[in-house]
Amino acid sequence: MSYSEKVMDHFSNPRNMGEIAKPSGVGTVGNAQCGDIMRVYLDINGDGIVEDVKFKTFGCAAAVATSSMATELVKGKSVQDALKVTNQAVCEALDGLPPVKVHCSLLAEEAIHAALWDYAEKNGIVIEGLSKPKSDIHEDEAEEEY
Repeated sequence: MSYSEKVMDHFSNPRNMGEIAKPSGVGTVGNAQCGDIMRVYLDINGDGIVEDVKFKTFGCAAAVATSSMATELVKGKSVQDALKVTNQAVCEALDGLPPVKVHCSLLAEEAIHAALWDYAEKNGIVIEGLSKPKSDIHEDEAEEEY
């Protein structure tokens, strides 16, 4: 399995790693099957702009790289634009991922959505198009196996 130069760069030199002391929203998601856990912290200003974003990820190179890239893609964006950052956008920005690692980009998307959900709940607002996030991205698949 080979990773693109961008994946290796974001893995070796992750952007926005760490946590925000008093975040506007925090989202934590995991994948029980592979053991990756991703936490995203958002600092959203009064105008609904993501002023800062940090992440902590426990996982493989692709999990760290997708977290790093996802934070880069939402930083400075409005809440609505942050919601539009998809796993496909993360994959494309990293010049692709091996098929077996695409789930890492799904984790990144879900972690951002979970942090936006937390922000919306704390502030009593509704973010158009945002649905309650899953804590494990394989929740639906596990149910289908039975």
